[in-house]
Amino acid sequence: MTEHLKKRFDELLSQANAVAATKQRKHSEAFGSYEYVEPDLLLGWCVKARNLLVSACGRESEHFKSFVEAEKPGPYEENPVRLSRLRAVFLAAQEDFEGGHLSSVRNLVQAEVFSTELEQANELLAAGYRMPAAVICGVVLETNLRSLCEARGLDVGKLDKMNADLAKAGQYNSLVQKRITVLAAIRNSAAHGKLADFDDKDVRSMIEDVERLVAGWLS
Repeated sequence: MTEHLKKRFDELLSQANAVAATKQRKHSEAFGSYEYVEPDLLLGWCVKARNLLVSACGRESEHFKSFVEAEKPGPYEENPVRLSRLRAVFLAAQEDFEGGHLSSVRNLVQAEVFSTELEQANELLAAGYRMPAAVICGVVLETNLRSLCEARGLDVGKLDKMNADLAKAGQYNSLVQKRITVLAAIRNSAAHGKLADFDDKDVRSMIEDVERLVAGWLS
């Protein structure tokens, strides 16, 4: 569980309670007496909550899908009812996130995908294609750095910057940072077709290092 996302869950729960506190009763000739919360505040909270659920749970998660479904107003439904429904989904997502259930499932899926890609890199290397093997391995590395940055609330950018930012944030030490810099250089050489810059042994070590790093990050 990342402290950044946990803090954001707490912040948005407080904001949901603040939106609920704006509830008032109004009367109109057309609709009679009805209750409502400030619609602009509710809309703003929904946007922020959706963004958090994508980061914490994933766009394909039941939590995100349920939240989007809960946003749809029912016929003649007062918006405090909708807020209550959305808040229930939000609390369920927060509970599962803080319990570690979401990260474990996502990590298992990611680990399986990355394992398949690294196996493909190994097969390409064994067949004598070290350039595409290095490129695939580099993609796995960069994808994981992106995920680590998103989890820590860091800007996603070029690999070198993400590497420096993650080391500065304490994700890993300077030795790991330097090794990632070396791996990135091999990936860049492969992407530009500079086969003379690296050999099969370099790519084999690259695959092993990335496999070890990813296993540690997803454990």
